[in-house]
Amino acid sequence: MSNNIEDSVKNYYGKVLKTNRDLKTSACSIDLTTSKKIKSLINSIHPEVNEKFYGCGLIIPEAIEGSHILDLGSGSGRDSFILASLAGKKGRVVGIDMTKEQIEVAQKHKKYHEELFGLEDKNLKFVHGKIENILDASLQLNSFDLIVSNCVINLVPNKEKVLQDAFKLLKVGGEFYFSDIYSDRRVPEHLINNELLYGECLSGALYWNDFSNLAKSSGFKDPRIVSVKPITISNKEVKKLIDPIKFYSITYRLFKIQDLEADCEDYGQAVCYKGNLEESPHSIDLDQGHTFPKGKFKEVCGNTYLMLNQSRMRKYFEFAGSWDTHHGTFPNCNPKPIINKLFTDNDSQGNGLEESESSIPCC
Repeated sequence: MSNNIEDSVKNYYGKVLKTNRDLKTSACSIDLTTSKKIKSLINSIHPEVNEKFYGCGLIIPEAIEGSHILDLGSGSGRDSFILASLAGKKGRVVGIDMTKEQIEVAQKHKKYHEELFGLEDKNLKFVHGKIENILDASLQLNSFDLIVSNCVINLVPNKEKVLQDAFKLLKVGGEFYFSDIYSDRRVPEHLINNELLYGECLSGALYWNDFSNLAKSSGFKDPRIVSVKPITISNKEVKKLIDPIKFYSITYRLFKIQDLEADCEDYGQAVCYKGNLEESPHSIDLDQGHTFPKGKFKEVCGNTYLMLNQSRMRKYFEFAGSWDTHHGTFPNCNPKPIINKLFTDNDSQGNGLEESESSIPCC
């Protein structure tokens, strides 16, 4: 079954799809609102690279200058090129993809983007290989500041291994920042075997609760949601096949921090954003439940404190408090009812996710 899926995905993205206009759903190609700077970078990418982009989210976090970055399932290279431009001459981006035709497009336009962004050959590299076998790609363990992926893990049969290997490749304090497709219930086996649904990033999607458990067992103890968007399915044939399952594009950030706890605990800590990031002068978001305005201390749970204090974000924050006194559970920090509320709201309101997004509580 695994080999059949691999061959099917290679065929779909290498031969069946000529451009992202050939997709039958919005699952593998979603336009998200973003900053003028990122829009400008996207528009500057070579047209052939952009039209063969099949991502489902925006996987460009803040403060990545000088970072060592790995792009899992880099495809035509769009995200890798943008990340390399932001990482700059002191940074390095490695893209890996198993589809020969996609790697060829990225390699074809590598020099173009190096010249466009003032980069050198050492700043950007593409590898032909499977993301399930990334440890065989001569990559050093504990060496990456950031690992990204855009709508690819759902296409991989052994998702647990991808998460486990990503954890091994990250530096302590590094993060896995990625977008993928998730379902509101487990996808039945007969749909998983449907090549069209698998290629369209639907039938390989994980039920969100199964993903959360996989992430935690792989070492990422506190998965954080950055954004959630419902998937639009206009094709009647596809819609009939998957009904009543609902699908969402969700962007997660998973930190490799040893002392994260399974739950959000209250130690009386607080953080204050300095406002010293050029792209975020007034406020900065950690995830959907955490927006930090410049110059204002906000109480946070111990896990949030560590995510900011033990990662590349440390120099952008001031920190108050210690670990001396435990005050119990931090309020409104359990992700399960949050996600369940999203799915329930969407069931009862149709496309009612925008309201849910803005009102999600967290620590």
